[in-house]
Amino acid sequence: MTEDKISVIVATYNQEKTIGRTLDSIIMQQCHLPIEIVIGEDCSTDSTRAVCEDYAQRYPQVVRLMPKAPNKGMIRNYYDCLLACRGKYIADCAGDDFWTDKEKLEKESRIMDENPSVTLVHTNWSFYNEDTHKTALNTYVPFPAPITHGKEIIESVITQTKAPVVHTCTSLYRADVIKKCYYEDPDLFYNPDNGCEDLQLVCMLAANGDVAYLSDNTLNYSVGHSSVSCQPDEQKQFRFVIRTTRLSMLLAKKFGIDTEKTRKHFSDKAFALLMHAFRSHDKALKEEAEEFMREWNIRDGIKIKAARLVMSCSVIWKLMLETRKVFVKLKK
Repeated sequence: MTEDKISVIVATYNQEKTIGRTLDSIIMQQCHLPIEIVIGEDCSTDSTRAVCEDYAQRYPQVVRLMPKAPNKGMIRNYYDCLLACRGKYIADCAGDDFWTDKEKLEKESRIMDENPSVTLVHTNWSFYNEDTHKTALNTYVPFPAPITHGKEIIESVITQTKAPVVHTCTSLYRADVIKKCYYEDPDLFYNPDNGCEDLQLVCMLAANGDVAYLSDNTLNYSVGHSSVSCQPDEQKQFRFVIRTTRLSMLLAKKFGIDTEKTRKHFSDKAFALLMHAFRSHDKALKEEAEEFMREWNIRDGIKIKAARLVMSCSVIWKLMLETRKVFVKLKK
């Protein structure tokens, strides 16, 4: 049974320096509906949990800190929070991002109240550089109409690359819709091998109604540091790309989407995997990337053929890698 309130998920891990900023930006919201904050602190090794406990003590009517548990990983932490939400609407804000509009939830909840067909509403947002404290407005808005039929955006969500079609930290969505989807196919959401939590969430909400958009800028998205989707380690990035690409392929199959756009997207992802293997000089990763291509029937384009040819000879591979390092140094 949902309550007439908004639940805000804050999934956090090792973010002691930014989590207070995140929580403050939620607490400052001015909305006609009451708000609860559901914090999933995922067994941090720094003082993140202590900060969260302090907020839970100071705002007992607002902040609910999930029980301490062994590290779950990003996906299971997020969906455990989602299932614990009591509100009829759900929002989320990552522990290093922060909202910049005090009326964000008010504007979005009014749209949801007035448009029963809308399952998700989202807004524009800005990049926020943690080192320089400068912001840059996101310019990628592929569906700027106030309301779009949800199924129209699914292909673009599946094939998104750098900027998301829907930044979930700007969104508000219907709890009953997403929980129904979850219980019908829990593995689609809760499987830690999926790589991320937002692709399937946005696609399933879009498949079940309309998507509303506000051009207002309501979020500062933190960049300039290592995050799940922006990792300096080539092997970790390889894992992230292969998991999220498998999820994208699963969603494409689920919705019967097989177009030139999706085929090119998956070919580009295969090339990206080969490049991570190339830069890490890891033969096992190369073989895994090739197995992935066979598994999903990805055709060899010119770039893929060239990459595989270079990596087929260890001497040439090593030579090309050293040459690349020289060019990178010269650019710097």
